[in-house]
Amino acid sequence: MSNELIFKDATRLAELIRTREVSPVEVMQAHLDRIAAVEPRVNALVTLADTAMDAAKAAEADVLAGRELGPLHGVPFTVKDSIDTAGVLTQRGSPIFKGRLPEQDATSVARMKKAGGILLAKTNLPEFSYWIESDNLLSGRSNNPWDLTRTPGGSSGGESAAIAAGMSPLGLGTDLAISVRGPAAQTGIVSLKATHGRIPMTGIWPRAPRRFWHVGPMARSIRDLKLAFEQLYGPDGQDAFSTMTVPFDAGIGSAPVRPLRVGWLVEPGFGPVDPEVSAVVKSAADALAGLGMVVEPVRIPALERDFALDVFNRLHVMEMKPAFAEATAGRRPDELYKMAKTMLGLPDTSMADYIDAEQAAERLRDGFAEYFSKYDVLLTHVLPIPAHKHGVEQFVINGQSVDATYLQGATVPLNITGLPGIAMRFGTSSEGLPINVQLVGSWLAESTILHVAGLLESVSTVRDLHASL
Repeated sequence: MSNELIFKDATRLAELIRTREVSPVEVMQAHLDRIAAVEPRVNALVTLADTAMDAAKAAEADVLAGRELGPLHGVPFTVKDSIDTAGVLTQRGSPIFKGRLPEQDATSVARMKKAGGILLAKTNLPEFSYWIESDNLLSGRSNNPWDLTRTPGGSSGGESAAIAAGMSPLGLGTDLAISVRGPAAQTGIVSLKATHGRIPMTGIWPRAPRRFWHVGPMARSIRDLKLAFEQLYGPDGQDAFSTMTVPFDAGIGSAPVRPLRVGWLVEPGFGPVDPEVSAVVKSAADALAGLGMVVEPVRIPALERDFALDVFNRLHVMEMKPAFAEATAGRRPDELYKMAKTMLGLPDTSMADYIDAEQAAERLRDGFAEYFSKYDVLLTHVLPIPAHKHGVEQFVINGQSVDATYLQGATVPLNITGLPGIAMRFGTSSEGLPINVQLVGSWLAESTILHVAGLLESVSTVRDLHASL
């Protein structure tokens, strides 16, 4: 029974609890047992919430008393350790914040709890959520449960590893350029980066700047992303980016009034892509065509004119350096890991380059606006390669040598433009590693990509969405 529970999705666990087929205590104990069995090898978790079992017992009492239950009642969830959790350590992957104990939950955490979810644990990340591998001086390196010699990604790599290994059914990560979608791709789970501002960033470092930052759900099923997003979206009166009151159409699965139009794109515009990954994207395109959608290869000229990763780097270095400088002021060098030292050592972008990058960002937004005037969804890859070995910083991809930052080539355009995107598995590499695709929608069109992702999930031949350690 324990093994059956740990690999059920959050939606099913909530159903089983609501119908009294299983108790919140049984669900919590199953996940705690799984953590004891596999966590030492994966190192996905930073801190267990010591109130988790007590909360499960209280949730069980609510069920037995016939009280009104939230949609996630009694379901455990995990949270990346950059997201504040009241009374549970939030240390941001740095000795600088060792022992930091927030007094309040981040808005996203509070909303998960309001829905009945129970905080189980905090998950590992790179220092300050700032790299594509989850490694730091405080809690060490997380491993990919599919192959412990490989990374589960960053910056939400501990979260992705925990879900893929069956230690958690559902979690929260953050995404600056890749960080919920890349880790999802490296571990074969699903994640949603909603339209910028849809989910408040209140209670998450840094307070500023945050115009490219997002917080979003990570899970093992598309219906779990939908369920979590329904709880998470909407203004909170504190994050000024989160002012959009456009309602989310929760009618996933409803028939559209016309065939949906989907363009698929691998190259050019995103950098080089491994042929195995390209083949999975093409396979997903064929599957969508088989579902009755109008599907065709496309090009987006704005991506070819302005390489989004270069635009992001020129903008974000100037914006982020003050936050790093403030956080690390007066600290010893041995308290800083790779990315803090790297960021603080980068030269400032010249004013001319910064202005040019701002204009390039506008051109990218305009280019996507033009695209979405003709199409409903963009299908592409998430990462140009499957999960890589730990510590690799140079890659040869499809005959071209690139550094590790290029792994963000297909994800960072959505952070610059604020567009929503879903990462979901649709294939497997020759080495047995997950390969995900990315579904991109127009602004505020989360319902559209959730609908398409749900259909794609229903025809997928991939069934092993968790690693059997």
